[in-house]
Amino acid sequence: MPAEGGPLSAVKTMADFAALDAMIRPRSVAVIGASDDGTRIGGRPIAYMQSQGFQGRLLPVNPNRPTVQGLPAFASVAALPEVPDAAIIAVPGEAAIQAMDDLGARGCKSAIVFTAGFAEVDEAGAAMQERLVAAARRHGMRMLGPNCLGLFNAAIGFYPIFSLSFEQGWPIRGNIGIASQSGAYGTHVFAVARQRGLGTTACITTGNEADVSLGEAIGWMAQAPEVEVICAYAEGIRESAGFVAALDLARRNRKPVIMMKVGSSALGGAAAKSHTASIAGDDAVTQAVLDEFGVLRARTTEEMLDIAYAASRRIYPVSNSLGVLTVSGGAGVLISDASEAVGLPMPEMPQASQDKLRGLISFCAPRNPVDCTAQAVNQTELFGDFLEATAGDGGYPSVLVFLTQTGGSTSLAPKLRPFMRDAIAKRRDRLWVLSAICSREKVREYEEDGFLGFEDPTRAVNAIAAMGRFGAYFARQEAGAAGALPSVSLPAHTPTEAEAKRLLAAAGVPAVPEQACASVDEAVRAAEAMGYPVVAKILSPDILHKSEIGGVILNIADAVAVREAYATLLARAAQHAPKARLEGVLIAKQINGGVEMAFGVLRDPVFGPVAMVGLGGVFIEILKDVAFHRCPFDPAQAEAMIRSLKGFPLLDGARGKPKADVKALAESLAALSRFAVAAGPRLASVDVNPMLVLPAGQGAFAADAVIEIEEGH
Repeated sequence: MPAEGGPLSAVKTMADFAALDAMIRPRSVAVIGASDDGTRIGGRPIAYMQSQGFQGRLLPVNPNRPTVQGLPAFASVAALPEVPDAAIIAVPGEAAIQAMDDLGARGCKSAIVFTAGFAEVDEAGAAMQERLVAAARRHGMRMLGPNCLGLFNAAIGFYPIFSLSFEQGWPIRGNIGIASQSGAYGTHVFAVARQRGLGTTACITTGNEADVSLGEAIGWMAQAPEVEVICAYAEGIRESAGFVAALDLARRNRKPVIMMKVGSSALGGAAAKSHTASIAGDDAVTQAVLDEFGVLRARTTEEMLDIAYAASRRIYPVSNSLGVLTVSGGAGVLISDASEAVGLPMPEMPQASQDKLRGLISFCAPRNPVDCTAQAVNQTELFGDFLEATAGDGGYPSVLVFLTQTGGSTSLAPKLRPFMRDAIAKRRDRLWVLSAICSREKVREYEEDGFLGFEDPTRAVNAIAAMGRFGAYFARQEAGAAGALPSVSLPAHTPTEAEAKRLLAAAGVPAVPEQACASVDEAVRAAEAMGYPVVAKILSPDILHKSEIGGVILNIADAVAVREAYATLLARAAQHAPKARLEGVLIAKQINGGVEMAFGVLRDPVFGPVAMVGLGGVFIEILKDVAFHRCPFDPAQAEAMIRSLKGFPLLDGARGKPKADVKALAESLAALSRFAVAAGPRLASVDVNPMLVLPAGQGAFAADAVIEIEEGH
């Protein structure tokens, strides 16, 4: 796993992504290992590009033939008559490294490396890959792969790829781009899209990602005018800077990203010690990053392409709601259930409109879904009235028309279609969707009218809901500045609870009043000064989770109880952790009546410090009702995280309880995020549990804190 930021940590701007044009939009391309056989790996790209009218110059390199597939061949890179913008390398390992060096010496800007047998195989292969990368970087070249299937840019007929998928057909003209770490699966998505009639203009597969990453592939698409919708397939994110910059650019350019993220990225040994890391699970951090930038995660190829299909219309309602016109009451119920499941509102039609429609068909159901019954297709002018009322009076940004077999019938569909075209013509800004059973040719006719076509109404609802989520993401204001980072000086070793809370308090996360006590008399004096009740805790840098050994005693009401608690805690420490270093007992003011929350920070190996908030106490591990976000962030983002929790009503005055001080909680969470960044890579994790949130205006205070240090870092 590369260090945070990875090898592409400097890649952050639109210009950096556009610099890949030499690789993806070249004027000339050399093919190292060119084959006269158009079915071989070194021959397919040439055959493909010649058949698809690539206007750039093809420069085959083959020392054994004067021509390759009818083109003049050259014996070496040095013999090329011009410097190519890009090169395809399809020769074995050592020869591939030499070819990279030769190309760089000629001034070639980029290479697409088909060759396998590198880091994906073994340590020897990894060493060879390092030499390959070194050869490219010596000359300032960019490299796709190695061990990659290649890419295509159908807009210019550029096919530096050896996939067999083109034997069944070429890309359909369209605006969808595919970025994939897997070559086989990336072209599988393209092939399924082609079968569904969806247009894919570009596909980039990244292979071993020794240089160009998935993030950069997405970033190139985010700034390329020919791509308006981005589908991505990822097995694991290997570098964060390019990935995050790409998602941010796509959002700013209103280009939806739909991602299939498979596999998991383990958090390593930190999960054994940090509750926060353990709760994060396999890919909760990646999910938080996708949520941050409005990326929708697809569970299946079908779902990914449903969403991409809808997005290709580029209609993204900011405040989405759905109006439904149906000829089937049963379908209306199904659609209503599906809409509720994905959070897509279906407001009722205005009462006046309902009354008007009942006047046309007394037994209709005009609330929404609007069930016009079979009578409306028997009297087609009534269908027009119902459609006009649903779209016009309801004011829904998205309209779904369910016609089942009627939509494909030869007797009725031609009579209904003029009403549908007329409704669309009046409201081009709406998202129009038809659920019907039709031939592919009939679906294309409806698409030309302005409809999206789905056989399954549930899939239609999911796609409609996705367009609303994109609209909300695109309309969302840029996050505010996180604020100045505090000055943080971490100790050499993992600190005690008292020291951890002092560090956090200095950074803006206040703690309950407390005092570290090295003797029982000192503990009594501290408790008397604070006022009872108090809490007593074992104070040791080696006992991080004290409650597991009975190292916390609550409700201490007097001096006698303080002395008893002090002795009990020392005895428990000796019993359960005899080798632990003891520094005494921590006496803290016991605060009652607050809501218990929890904060945390984990250091993700790709995205760096990530903050967590959730319900506190034991509930955090049982319910796992938590929210994550990359650090740092501002209090507004912190409050959004808090409000996203299912348990937020506990803070918002549930069952008549006073509202908690959410503002103070958010400010502390934002302060923790700044602390995590300022602390640097030696900070392994932070756990604050519980964080006691008092009624509004009274603040929020850390009652326990653990800071883990990456010793020897």
